[in-house]
Amino acid sequence: MLRFKALNDPRAADADAGSRSSRGLARDLGPDRAAARARLRVLARVRRRYGRLFLALPLLLVVLADLHIRGDRLLDLSGKHVASYLGAMVESAALWGLLLFAASSRRGASRWIAALLFVTLATLSLGGQLYFHRQYATYLNLDATLFGTSLSSSLFGQLRADGENFLHSVLPPLVLAIALVWLGRRIVRPGRTAGARAARLAAPAAVVAAFVLPCSYRTVQASTPDVIYFHAIGGLLKELAGVQTTAQVRPGLRTPPALPRLTPEPGPRRNVLFILTESVRADATCSAPAGDGAAPADDGGGAAACPGTPRIDAAAPGRLPLLQMRSNASTTAIGLAVLWSGLQPIATREELHTAPLVFDYADAAGFDSAYWTSHHMMFANSRLYVQDLPVSHQCGATELDPLADIDLGADDRLLSAHVRSEVLSLREPFLAVAHFGNTHVPYLVDPEDAPFQPALESKAPDDNEAYRNFYRNAVYRQDAAIADLIRFVRSSPVGERTVIVFTSDHGEAFREHGQLGHTGSILEEEIRVPGWIDAPPGTLTAAEEAGLRAARDEPVFHTDVAPTLLDLMGLWEEPALAAYRAAMVGHSLLRPSPGPAALALTNCTGIWGCAFKNWGMMRGNMKLESRAWDTAWHCYDVLADPREQHDLGPAACGDLPRLADAIYGGPAGSVDVPVHLRDLAAGPRRD
Repeated sequence: MLRFKALNDPRAADADAGSRSSRGLARDLGPDRAAARARLRVLARVRRRYGRLFLALPLLLVVLADLHIRGDRLLDLSGKHVASYLGAMVESAALWGLLLFAASSRRGASRWIAALLFVTLATLSLGGQLYFHRQYATYLNLDATLFGTSLSSSLFGQLRADGENFLHSVLPPLVLAIALVWLGRRIVRPGRTAGARAARLAAPAAVVAAFVLPCSYRTVQASTPDVIYFHAIGGLLKELAGVQTTAQVRPGLRTPPALPRLTPEPGPRRNVLFILTESVRADATCSAPAGDGAAPADDGGGAAACPGTPRIDAAAPGRLPLLQMRSNASTTAIGLAVLWSGLQPIATREELHTAPLVFDYADAAGFDSAYWTSHHMMFANSRLYVQDLPVSHQCGATELDPLADIDLGADDRLLSAHVRSEVLSLREPFLAVAHFGNTHVPYLVDPEDAPFQPALESKAPDDNEAYRNFYRNAVYRQDAAIADLIRFVRSSPVGERTVIVFTSDHGEAFREHGQLGHTGSILEEEIRVPGWIDAPPGTLTAAEEAGLRAARDEPVFHTDVAPTLLDLMGLWEEPALAAYRAAMVGHSLLRPSPGPAALALTNCTGIWGCAFKNWGMMRGNMKLESRAWDTAWHCYDVLADPREQHDLGPAACGDLPRLADAIYGGPAGSVDVPVHLRDLAAGPRRD
């Protein structure tokens, strides 16, 4: 019967043959070698049973690492975010499992290619995310890569600045990835079956899919860190497909010179608190105290009330206004470089990255200093530009809130509270900068305290005024945070010795000339900003106060801010700064004006490129302006025509067209790359 079954059942025949062979082999090889062969057979069965489980080990390690880094946040996931994370786990399991399967093959060149991909991708994705999370308390995502599209600048600048910590982050994943490949070739050892061949062919497809599949990557980041990383890099690669352009220029690592020891000149002992806000137009707040009768409310102050920022108005009732303050650009990165260095926006990229900033001057003079901001340091390489500031206190959005939005940053109320907790620990004299950001698109509003109605988030043209009201409600919300800080400082032991300087980096357009937001033009809605200085009695000399009062109604610019800050620190006439002073076109607002200078205005610079070409110049109240579609210059008298409705023609701007032609090459619509950026566009950058 058994023989009949064996004849009719091949598997039984094989088993019977195997049994006879084993018995014969045991007689031929002896007991020791037979036992070894038995152990090998057991190992083979273990491989078959547990090899597939081993392929899930990379996913397990990814999830465990994620739990270690942000376990509290993962435990708070619910609903669709749990589903999103599970989907990311499936994607991660497929990618690493297929690559490790292919890398575990016993022979063939493809196994080395798969191993190289497995080790490289694991090291970069997991090590890179570990490093990034240590820096920003959040994972690298698509927004961060697209706002920092100068990839080589960002990567190599970061490695130069912090290479050791980067290596500490990538070495563990590198070692683990190599170990997994080594173990896989001993445990998995795929055969030559059709299924194994299909799996090896699917590995490259899984790699490509990882770069293109969508995932949850913003605030909640309900995906595994590797999936978020591949999604970010995939989006960046698509964005950068083609030729590098000046539109992709972003801030890099600063390399300022070592300054000599500076000695402040004798004068009043004073600290400086520079409060800087974001995207706030002159007509959204009050530069002059309410009720002083200087100007209508929509021109920056002087009305019977200050509806946009009533709490700041009450907190600084004695401030001295600068009613005609303008930025030299409508882009934050450019604005910071101009405000802190005193250079014009048309300075070269090298000049903008090597010029000392007010923090450097303060440090050389023995001042303590701080830079606190609610802005997200992932935004457009921001961290590279400020990470080496010589300050004793510094924070960014993710230090205040690990889940901070990349556009809005952290809540300005958190920033205000943080500054209040640290400002009294600064050693006097000090220079401190508090940089607020919730008035950036998409605007942070308190629905329960939003006085400007109707207000809508809709950007539709028909809803323009309601959208502007939404923006005004964001300014109103921020007003409380800034006022809290001002009141705290004024009531503190350092209050009577601290001068407060206030402005905004730029304005915000609401289709006055067709555009919405900022960076799109140098028209008044984008560059006319609030400005004031609040100086307690005794902190200014009589001459300084007279100079500041004289500047009240005069056109002044952000290029005047750095000279003014240096003057407040007693450094403006320091002989050792003669060469740096010569590079600054502005003047100290504490001194008599030397007369209007011809100043460049542009959003296309060596520190930030422009998606939409726009540039021009100003001297006093006369502005020369052009945008991407303009083949001729426009000229406006901004005092007589603040809404810029009447183009006076280029000739009315005197020699400004000639000067602008020399700087830019002509109006924006007639020039591909402006003259001042042609060297930058011609060759690769090494920063």
